[in-house]
Amino acid sequence: MFHPYMIQTDILIIGAGPCGLFTVFEAGLLKLRCHLVDALPIPGGQCAEIYPKKPIYDIPGYPEILAGDLVDNLMKQIEPFNPGFTLGERAESLEKQDDGDFLLITSEGTKIKAPIVVIAGGLGCFEPRKPPLENITDFESKGIDYIIKDPEKYRDKKLVIAGGGDSALDWTILLADIAAEVNLVHRRESFRGALDSVDKVMELARAGKINLITNAEVIALEGEEQLKSVSIKPKGGEAYKKSLDYFIPLFGLAPKLGPIAEWGLNIDKNAIEVNTFDYATNVDGIYAIGDINTYPGKLKLILCGFHEATLMVQSAFKKIYPDKKLSFKYTTVVGVQGFED
Repeated sequence: MFHPYMIQTDILIIGAGPCGLFTVFEAGLLKLRCHLVDALPIPGGQCAEIYPKKPIYDIPGYPEILAGDLVDNLMKQIEPFNPGFTLGERAESLEKQDDGDFLLITSEGTKIKAPIVVIAGGLGCFEPRKPPLENITDFESKGIDYIIKDPEKYRDKKLVIAGGGDSALDWTILLADIAAEVNLVHRRESFRGALDSVDKVMELARAGKINLITNAEVIALEGEEQLKSVSIKPKGGEAYKKSLDYFIPLFGLAPKLGPIAEWGLNIDKNAIEVNTFDYATNVDGIYAIGDINTYPGKLKLILCGFHEATLMVQSAFKKIYPDKKLSFKYTTVVGVQGFED
C-alpha cells in the first residue's frame, strides 16, 4: 500500500557520488525515475566532501579535472531528469515488500520505495587509516590533517606528507607549487601509485622542488598546543627531527559497510560481490556499482563505475518492464531532451 508520506521511485540509489549521479543520467535516457540517498549533506560523495580540489586524470575527454568540477558537471548532466535527493541521512533498513518492491528507511525515518535498489556507496562508511603513533589524536586538527579539502590552506607552509599511493603522490605534485616546503616520506623504495605520477614525483625531487624520503617512517610527533615537528627514522639509520606546519598522513580510507552489511548480501572484505553481466548482487533486484563492489579483475576507477552503471540500468529496465521492448537510442541522434517525459 502506498502512503502519501512515502517516496516512490523506479530506482533507489544509495550513494550520491559520481557513479550514483551518472546512474541517474543512464536511467533518465530510459525514462526511469531515480531517488538518491546519501549520509553526506551534499551530492558528490568523497569528490565533493573530502577532496573537491584534487585533480582527477582518468576521466575521458578531460586531461585534468578537479573532483568538485566533475561533480558540478555531473549535476548539470542529470538536471533534465529531475532526480530526488535525501541527503544527510544514512540508509538503515531495507526490506522486500509483498508487492516485490523494496522499502528503505533512513536514519531520520524517511521511507523510500522502489523495485530496484542500486548501492553506489563508494567505500561505504569510511574513516582515514591512521599511522600507529602514540599521541596522534592530540594533534588532530592542530597540525595533522588526514584529508586535504583546500590546498590554499597550505600555501607557504612546511609540509610532511606520508604515504606511497595515488593520493600521496597526487597531492605532493599539486602542493609542490603551493607550499614553502614539501617532504614526502614513504617506508619503501617503490610506490603503489600510477607510474606517471611516480615519474612526476621523481622529477620534482631531482629538480629540488620536493624532498623525497624513502625507506623511512615518521615515528614520533612533538609539540604542545600545536604540532611543531616529527621524527623521521630511515631504515638502518638514526632518527632525526623535521620542523613543520602540517603533517599529512595519506594511507587511504578504511571502508566499513555499516547497515548495508546486514542486508543479506554476499560480502568479501568489506565489498559486495556482484556478477559482471549486469553487476547484480545475490539478492534479486539489488545491484552494486563503483568502489563498493567486487568481482574478478575489479579496478576501482570512476571510469569503471560509469561502465557498471550503464549496464546495470539496462538490466533494471527489463526487470521493471519485462513486457516492454528496450529500444536504446544514441544521444548523438536525439539529444538528451529527446529522452525526457
